[in-house]
Amino acid sequence: MAGRTGVTGKEKAAILIIALGPEKAAKVYKHLREDEIEQLTLGIANVNKVTQEEKDRIVEEFYQICLAQNYISEGGIGYAREVLEKALGNQKALDLINKLTSSLQVRPFDMVRRTDPNQLLNLIQGEHPQAIALVLSYLRPQQAAAILSALPPDKQVDVATRIAQMDRTSPDIIKEVERILERKLSSVAMTDYTSAGGIQAVVDILNAADRGTEKNILETLDVKDPELADDIKKRMFVFEDIATMDNRSIQRFLREIDNNQLALALKGASEDVANVLFNNMSKRMQDMIKEDMQFMGPVRLRDVEEAQQAIVNVIRKLEDAGEIVISRGGGDEIIV
Repeated sequence: MAGRTGVTGKEKAAILIIALGPEKAAKVYKHLREDEIEQLTLGIANVNKVTQEEKDRIVEEFYQICLAQNYISEGGIGYAREVLEKALGNQKALDLINKLTSSLQVRPFDMVRRTDPNQLLNLIQGEHPQAIALVLSYLRPQQAAAILSALPPDKQVDVATRIAQMDRTSPDIIKEVERILERKLSSVAMTDYTSAGGIQAVVDILNAADRGTEKNILETLDVKDPELADDIKKRMFVFEDIATMDNRSIQRFLREIDNNQLALALKGASEDVANVLFNNMSKRMQDMIKEDMQFMGPVRLRDVEEAQQAIVNVIRKLEDAGEIVISRGGGDEIIV
């Protein structure tokens, strides 16, 4: 690894921890999540030989980044660049500021990203397409999509083209656009509010949380506010989420479901859910269910929803019993 170019961020972090020594490294570990500690420890284990020169270079780079972040928090990007230019020279200061500006550590338009898309649309729709493109490129994809779709068709194409062609933007320009938008937002802050909270917010958080946290909260709510607990549970895992389950888990819960109930539930299922369920049945069972659906005739939506909810309840009971695991947090592995 000595003298090697193109060192990744994870490798740099591992080398930095090695260079800091055990005592300082232990203090850093106290501020990290478990998954971050695992990744960092794995990175350290994979580091072979590192020259003292490389250690010094990475420690110095880390020190400069810390200084730059501190200057930005004290007086903004313009102030940080002025100080760094005096200390490091124009080009090195610019490279460092650009690196921070484009990283997650110093992300422009933070206040704007917390704003409701409809409110933001009202603020920027009259701006120049280049300014709109700049703002959208820093928003979350869902926010940017909502705003882009609300623009006139010709402006949609113009803005999308400018985003695609955008490379690097001067930190000073970013800061100026950010300052103008924040001033506009502040002027309406007393009369307009962004939406936050609510049952769906709890559901989203619990779906991303570990199973232990979810069970603790729901079991406590079962006692303190059963109605709220029931409302949350109904939204936690819905029938359409079956399409995201692994085959073994699907096959397991299908053994617990009555054929008539399954046929009724499938009458209102999406094509994705129907396909994944049929793919996990024997040919004989597929034919039986499809025949039941065909001769069932028109059904009430309420009956379909009740059948789907009954199946969801079976899935959650099997999960509670540890027989299946529902993927959580947008990327957990499913272990059965």
